[in-house]
Amino acid sequence: MLVNTIFETKVEQLYDVTMRLASALENADIPYQIVGGLAVFSHVDAVDPLGARLTRDVDIAVDRTRLDSIVAAVEPAGFRYRHVAGVDMLVDAEQPEARSAVHIVFARAISKPERASRGFWIAPVADLVRMKLTGFRLKDKVHIQDLDSARLITADIEASLPEALKARLAEVRAAR
Repeated sequence: MLVNTIFETKVEQLYDVTMRLASALENADIPYQIVGGLAVFSHVDAVDPLGARLTRDVDIAVDRTRLDSIVAAVEPAGFRYRHVAGVDMLVDAEQPEARSAVHIVFARAISKPERASRGFWIAPVADLVRMKLTGFRLKDKVHIQDLDSARLITADIEASLPEALKARLAEVRAAR
């Protein structure tokens, strides 16, 4: 029971951070989408709650040209911008720890995101699959396995991948 309580508390903390951030950005008309582990978690949780694997942080894709507007918009929500060791992040002003920060991913264009059940915008599965197969770190491979186990990687998504990414998808599937 204790483990479940810790898990649920962490999920709620991630959602709280995400909702504060999303609200601030939406109020300022700044496009964004949640990417990374929380986006994977949200997609998987919607179809297979027991298959959803928790992530440690929040990753957000935004347009680099809007950085000054983003910093101004999120400050009243309790976030401070930091650039540390080549990483752009928004940290909680009261507990500025890099581990719990919102990591910023700069994107030239934000594709049409989807609404998560909690109301914030997340990257579509097809975009996440491309990102994860391009990054191809161990955690990216695990995210691909999670999406695939939940049957979210459709034949259409697979067919849209370039040959190099199809080969990586096949490698992840073969490693199961």
